[in-house]
Amino acid sequence: MSKIDRRAFLMGSALAFAPALALANEDPYAASPWRKLSDADWRRRLDTPTYNVLRREATEMAGTSPLNKEKRKGTYVCAGCALPLFASQWKFESGTGWPSFYTAIKGALGKKTDFAIGVPRTEYHCARCLGHQGHVFPDGPRPTGLRYCNNGDALRFIPA
Repeated sequence: MSKIDRRAFLMGSALAFAPALALANEDPYAASPWRKLSDADWRRRLDTPTYNVLRREATEMAGTSPLNKEKRKGTYVCAGCALPLFASQWKFESGTGWPSFYTAIKGALGKKTDFAIGVPRTEYHCARCLGHQGHVFPDGPRPTGLRYCNNGDALRFIPA
């Protein structure tokens, strides 16, 4: 890994962990065309709220996502590249105001430590396009005890 890649990785850039994972041969999406899109391409493809969450790591206001009330069977996919991230049966009502899941589809997410609010949190991104999804916390239900707290603007629901 070059000094530039290493520094960006350690600084926590959303795009930085792609080269590090690719070098470790652990990243099946390293050559994905989604990773080659420019910021201007993303701006053209996404509406403003989705762009701000996926590409700028923003957080939507609690309670604003229509996905909070989604109860049908189906799959939640990345709003950027449509990679399946969560199955509907893993969704639960966390009372936080954001769609929450107790597990994710294996290999669908990348994680990093985020210090944006001054304390370390585990942030997760779509493994294919590196779009920011949310944060995972250790206060979820069984069987995992995890709560993947996801921005609704970062997801699309595909009914079964």
